[in-house]
Amino acid sequence: QVEMVESGGGLVQAGGSLRLSCAASGRDFSSHAMAWFRQVPGKEREFVAAISWRGGNAVYADSVKGRFTISRDNAKNMVYLQMNSLKPEDTAVYYCAAGRMAVTLTRDYDYWGQGTQVTVSS
Repeated sequence: QVEMVESGGGLVQAGGSLRLSCAASGRDFSSHAMAWFRQVPGKEREFVAAISWRGGNAVYADSVKGRFTISRDNAKNMVYLQMNSLKPEDTAVYYCAAGRMAVTLTRDYDYWGQGTQVTVSS
């Protein structure tokens, strides 16, 4: 069982940066791959980035590659998403998720946080 709480969302101008944090509880955290997804009203939840349980492998959506960086600190049960060069189309609710592998499909993740809003103004 893994429970997550996201933080760090907010309002930022285009071109700016934000760092999202995901605090996880549960002793199984370090054995799970972690990911970030995002969702806007009326659309399906979209994959953003994922990282393997040891942190040695990271996967990114093409839309964020080169701008976002996912990382984790297993000693602190934390996952981060550093977002740079933000664009208005990055506006969404961002969710932290835990699963068995660092993959891109929502159905492969077992645990989800409640989400944090990111709004990028033009």
